[in-house]
Amino acid sequence: MQEEITIPFKSGFVAVMGKPNVGKSTLINCMLGQKVAAVSIRPQTTRKKQMGILTSRTAQIIFVDTPGVHQARNRLGEYMNKEATQVMEECDLILWVVDASQPPEQDDVSLAEQINRSQRSKPVVIALNKIDLVDGGSLAENSSAYLNLLTSCMAVEVSAKSGENLAELLEVLKENLHTGEPFFPDGQVTDLFEREIAADLIREAALNLLRNEVPHGIAIRIDQFTEREEHGAYIEATLFVERESHKGIVIGKGGLMLKRIGSDARREIEAMSGRSVYLRLRVKVRNNWRNDEKVLRWFGY
Repeated sequence: MQEEITIPFKSGFVAVMGKPNVGKSTLINCMLGQKVAAVSIRPQTTRKKQMGILTSRTAQIIFVDTPGVHQARNRLGEYMNKEATQVMEECDLILWVVDASQPPEQDDVSLAEQINRSQRSKPVVIALNKIDLVDGGSLAENSSAYLNLLTSCMAVEVSAKSGENLAELLEVLKENLHTGEPFFPDGQVTDLFEREIAADLIREAALNLLRNEVPHGIAIRIDQFTEREEHGAYIEATLFVERESHKGIVIGKGGLMLKRIGSDARREIEAMSGRSVYLRLRVKVRNNWRNDEKVLRWFGY
């Protein structure tokens, strides 16, 4: 009688690092097969760490999405960089996501130096993302430049947009995790509550629709999140901006911009939650909140 082969279960936390706008959140959403992290064309969409939990028959990979590491210009930026660095130190494996369609920039070099200092006891994998945007010759040259920044690593060329080579990336991550039991129950895909995800999706809509500096000065507070049984969820939220002039831009002529933000956000929240949503938005001014430590704590930073 043939003996049954037992495959050891693996689990662990993966710090998803990278400078702003390289596709970290898009990559996590694609690997999970559903949206749990806000994404936009704007850099610094992610402001807080968030877990994306992928559980299969043989492994549980807990992706910890982090804010993009950058040259901080305010207290919020300093918080975001500190949050990302702390996650890197605490996780079992580092996944460095880079934009392989472009050569390394100073933010990449600075982050690579941090990774080299942190990687003594943990493996590092580079996800060379956005390969759909670059030809073979430039890809090889850019990839080599990124690899040369690290002391040691494994690398996989991927496209978060098309899904190319993501299965290969998952296998590499799984192989480098420790044998162990799952940390979260099967079926749980994130550590955030729906109201927290809803706030991120409202800010995502604002980031996608607004221009220049205005989107980066927006914070979202969920004022009410109520279940109404067969009528779905009722959500009230406030968008805080840093200047009175920004308030008018966010509201728009005749309230049109705020309506567009609400419509786009509601559609994403309904897709995330699987039920109908009534969303009511208002706008308030909180001057220079990104440099006010008291207000940052009030917003949960």
